[in-house]
Amino acid sequence: MSGRGGPDPYDDAYGESSGSGDGRDGPGRGGEPDLPSHPAGPPRIPPQRPAAEDSGHWPGALDGGIPAPRPPTADETPTAKRTPERGPERDSKIGPERGSEPDPEPAADSEPESAPEPRPDPAAPGAEPEPAALGPEPEANPEPEPERPASAPPSPPPYTPPSPYAPPAAPLAAPTPSAPLPLPHDLLRSLLGAWALTACSQEETAAVEAHLNHCPSCAEEALRLRDAVGLLHTEHSLDLDPMLRSRVLAGCLGRRPARIPMPGWAGAYDAEAARLDALLRDMGEAEWRAPVRLKWFDGRRLTSRDTTVAGVIGHLMVVDGIVATSLGLPDPLGADAPGSPQARTEAYWHHEPGAAYGSGPPGAVRELWREQGHALVRTVSFAGRGVAELDVPYGDFALPIRDAFLDRALECWVHAGDIAEAIDYPYEPPASSHLKAMIDLCARLLPGTLAERRRAGLASPPRRLVEAGTPGRTLHLQVEGTGGGDWYIPLDSPAAMAAPEEAVATIALDQEAFYLLASGHVPPQEAAAGLSGDTEAIQDVLFAAASLSRL
Repeated sequence: MSGRGGPDPYDDAYGESSGSGDGRDGPGRGGEPDLPSHPAGPPRIPPQRPAAEDSGHWPGALDGGIPAPRPPTADETPTAKRTPERGPERDSKIGPERGSEPDPEPAADSEPESAPEPRPDPAAPGAEPEPAALGPEPEANPEPEPERPASAPPSPPPYTPPSPYAPPAAPLAAPTPSAPLPLPHDLLRSLLGAWALTACSQEETAAVEAHLNHCPSCAEEALRLRDAVGLLHTEHSLDLDPMLRSRVLAGCLGRRPARIPMPGWAGAYDAEAARLDALLRDMGEAEWRAPVRLKWFDGRRLTSRDTTVAGVIGHLMVVDGIVATSLGLPDPLGADAPGSPQARTEAYWHHEPGAAYGSGPPGAVRELWREQGHALVRTVSFAGRGVAELDVPYGDFALPIRDAFLDRALECWVHAGDIAEAIDYPYEPPASSHLKAMIDLCARLLPGTLAERRRAGLASPPRRLVEAGTPGRTLHLQVEGTGGGDWYIPLDSPAAMAAPEEAVATIALDQEAFYLLASGHVPPQEAAAGLSGDTEAIQDVLFAAASLSRL
C-alpha cells in the first residue's frame, strides 16, 4: 500500500510476506536487507511510533525538505466518538488512517495478499518527489486532527486559555500563631497607665488583663488609674453654651464698638429670643404640630390650655405686639386688637385656628415672630436713652419698657421650656446675669401683686400700716443658684420700705423652683424648700409670686 510522504513504516517493519522474494514483498528502504519473517500466530501489537511520526513528519521529511502531510478534510475526518472502521482503500493515494493497527498476519496456510508497489526512496540521490506526495497547500484554517485509536500514543492536549469564570484558588491557611511569651510583673505594672488610657497594643492589653486576674495589687492600681482617666474626659452637652453668643458679641464689640449699641436692659430679651429661635430652627412638620400644654395660676388655682408649638409661637408674637405698638411699630393683630395678653391670644387663636391646632402651614409663624423681635431690638437701639422710661400697657397694669423687655425675656424662657418638654428636648436656663435680672423683676412686682390680692380678698389684711418710705414688715426671699440672691419684700404696703431688720419671715428656694413658681407650673404650697417665720406672710407671698404668671 502506498501513502503520502513515503513508504509505510509498518509495512517496512512488519511485512506480511515470509520474505521468500517472490516479488510480493517490497524491498526495504535504501537498499536495506529484507527483515526476517515472523512466525504465524495471533497478531501482535506494534510498538509506539517514533516521535517524528507523532509530529506529522515522516522519516526523511526534514532531510529532503518534504512538507508535512496535509491534514484530512472534513470528509476524511471521522467523528470524535466513532471508531475508524477497516475497509477498502478510499483513494489510491491515501493509505489507511494514521495510527490504525496493521492487519493481523495471515495464517501459514493462507494465501498472502499482494504486496504494495515498490516506491523509490525519497532520500536517495536523484529521486524526485511525486506530485501526489507534495499535496495541496495547507489550508488557512485546517480541520482538527481526528482522534487516535486506543493503541496510538496519546497526543498532547490542545491549549485552552484560562476561563475568567474559573473558581478561585483556595486561600492558603493562616499560620498558627505561637503562644505569647509571659511578660514579667514589673513590665506589666509599668503598662497599667497606658492600659488605662487604652494606648496598649492588642497583645499588651491581653497580657495586662490576664495579669490583673491574678495580681490583686495591680488590679487595685488599675482601678485607680481608670477612675483618674474618667476625670480627664468629662462629658459635655452637645448643645452650645448659652453664653457663647454673648461672649462672641462682647469680644467683637470690644475690638470695634457698634455705631448704634443695644441697651443693656434689652440684652436678656435678645439672648432668650435667639435661644428659642435656635430651638425652632431644625423642627420638622410633626414637631410643629406637637401638642403643648400651657400652665399658669389664675389667682386661685392652677389652670392650663392645650395648643401646639406653632400656637405657642403665635401667642408670643401677639403679646410682643403690645411692646411693638408702644414703640410705634405695626400691631400683628391690627388696629382694633385687645389690650390684655390673654385676650389678644384668644383673638389670635380664634382668627387663626391653624396656628393653635396645627392645621396651618408648619413654621410659618416663626418668621413673623422672628422679624418682629429683630425690629423691637433695632428700634430701642436707635431710640436712645429716653425710651427706657416709656410705659407699655398690659391691660390692668403697665410696665416701663425696660421691664417689659425683661418680661418678654422671661416669657421666652418659660414657653421655650414648655416646647422643649413637649418634644422631649433638654433646655438650659438663661445666663446667670440675665436670670438674676428676671428674678429681680419678679421680686419688684411682688408688693404690687400682693396689694391687688388684698383688694380682691385673696390675701390677709396688713398688720401694721406705715407711712410711705418708712420701714415696715418685711419678708426675706432667698434664691439659691448662679442667678440667685437676696431680696426683701414689704408686706403691708407697696409704698413701705423693706428693711432686713424688719424681716418677720424667710422663704428659701433654688432658682429652678422659683422659675416653676413664678411661671405657675407648680402649686404655691409645694414650691418653697425652706420656710421660717410668719406662716401667713409666707403664704401670701407664695401665692402672689404664682399670680405673676399668666397666659
